[in-house]
Amino acid sequence: MDPVDVADPRALRRADFAVLRELPTRWSDDDTYGHVNNVVHYLMFDTAVNGWLIEASGTDIRSLPAIGLVVETSCRYFAELRFPEVVTAGIGLERLGNTSVVYRLALFGQHAEQPAAAGRFVHVYVDRTSRRPVPVPDPIRAALTQLGRDAHD
Repeated sequence: MDPVDVADPRALRRADFAVLRELPTRWSDDDTYGHVNNVVHYLMFDTAVNGWLIEASGTDIRSLPAIGLVVETSCRYFAELRFPEVVTAGIGLERLGNTSVVYRLALFGQHAEQPAAAGRFVHVYVDRTSRRPVPVPDPIRAALTQLGRDAHD
């Protein structure tokens, strides 16, 4: 997979992502304005990334001696999502460092090719006890190879 130019994240398409995960919306996801609330977009990012990590690594990431803490998130909104849509989350690798991972993410409406939202999600791996940065655990690093090799330190 070639690196994706994300200068304009509205140009992202499903095909730009190595991993696509379906996430059903819930009745409670819609707010008083009749669309999925912005906070839910972050929940979807978190659910997509961590669900995929568990499956792709073949391990319960909650039991590893190092844990990935979210230190940065961002989201740009382009279109509304609504219950009862099934949203597709695209997961890509923006950067893989020694102790951190930056994910490129997008949320697509049920039949949409253009993203309803695009964002990034940064995990920094730390020792579970000391909370000091440590290298990305081997099972996580191995899983991340499935996302492609967009950018590395």
